[in-house]
Amino acid sequence: MAAASSLAFTARRGDPEFIAPAEPTPRGLRRLSDIDDQGSFRFYRSVIYFYESGGRGGPTSTRGVVDPARVIRDALAAALVHYYPIAGRIRELPDRKLVVDCTSEGVSFVEADADVALEEFGDALCPPIPCAGELLSLPESNSAVVTNRPLLYVQVTRLKCGGFVFGTQICHNLVDAAGITQFLQAVGELAQGMAAPSIRPLWARELLDARGQPRPAFHHPEYEPASDEANDKLRPGDELVHRKFLFGPGDIAALRDQLPPRLRPRCSRFLLLSAFTWRCRTAALGYAPGDEVRFMFVVNGRGRSPLPEGFYGNALTFGVARTTAGELCSGPLSRAVELIASARARAMADGYAQSAADALVLRGRPRFTTARTYLVTDLTKSPLHEVDLGWGRPLYGGPATTTLATFHMPARCGGIAVPMCLPPRAMERFAAGVRAGLAAASPRAPQAAVLSKM
Repeated sequence: MAAASSLAFTARRGDPEFIAPAEPTPRGLRRLSDIDDQGSFRFYRSVIYFYESGGRGGPTSTRGVVDPARVIRDALAAALVHYYPIAGRIRELPDRKLVVDCTSEGVSFVEADADVALEEFGDALCPPIPCAGELLSLPESNSAVVTNRPLLYVQVTRLKCGGFVFGTQICHNLVDAAGITQFLQAVGELAQGMAAPSIRPLWARELLDARGQPRPAFHHPEYEPASDEANDKLRPGDELVHRKFLFGPGDIAALRDQLPPRLRPRCSRFLLLSAFTWRCRTAALGYAPGDEVRFMFVVNGRGRSPLPEGFYGNALTFGVARTTAGELCSGPLSRAVELIASARARAMADGYAQSAADALVLRGRPRFTTARTYLVTDLTKSPLHEVDLGWGRPLYGGPATTTLATFHMPARCGGIAVPMCLPPRAMERFAAGVRAGLAAASPRAPQAAVLSKM
């Protein structure tokens, strides 16, 4: 892998402009669902794409190649005709209820140039993307004011090799990962000449609203404060370092062999790696044996809720596994797997999303709990990585950065990449724990994990 961590450059940005829908669109207020407008979604989620040169169609730039900025600008305007709420502004009503005011004011668009080539980013892109701040319009943050401002920020950065970077940041209250993927796929289809998106977008946010008399049917620890939150091992302002941990098929098979035979056939790669990294991370942070620790993960409600094709709002809930640090770290890997599997079964039960909406309204639309919590999103099967804007599949498509929350991401040769963000000494202990755990699982290949510092 190239030494991408030493990369430094400055993007030359043009002035931001607003891209409005290419045709007149409906006006008025559209309610966000009670899943959409929870406090933890009040931020802008980044998704960034790297494309090689060789696009099809569109005008020619001064470089003698198709100008991706012009193609994407026009495709955005066309897509916003169908996804017109994205061109509006969020307003806040009493009781912190959010609605979209469909004003057609447009999304923020910036075109830029950078004297850097794709190959200088390295051959294994993974968050945090080097110099991501130069490729995105907004500073990255896990919280933000989302009212009365554009809901989507786009930057197209042309590179000296002829490739380009498509950086997007969209308000999480409006869409989840599946929703932004659907929208970006529509942009790609229109960029390539289709008259309309292949999937017709539907609002339908009322399907994930709380009932008139909210009555949660499930327990929702994701919105309950952790005990003694002030005594967490991670605090705002801590120095943090990043590493990517690559688990190949051999690593995954070796870990699976540590499970009892009854668990092996039904333990997914997500369950297995989540259990393993949760134990390593908890030990690395040095929690006291009696401290409660949590594993929280995203559950996609599509396919389990009565949501129509084309729905692009937040259809996700959270599963939470809880135990003490002592039980987690001293017990077998199978115990952690079973805890997460039980939490997943609860979060996938019929009516769970409705219960979550009820709980959110009753509790005043709170943020979910982060103290002593390891939050993971599984992106290994997401089409987020496949958005084609006319330049073929991207070299990389996914989050630009990671924080204390992380992702499982597809890697080459069937592996899974897990970016990790921890204080320096905890990261050293975590890496050592991963090495030791894999060595114990596969004594013949103690260096099976590829640990690459980002």
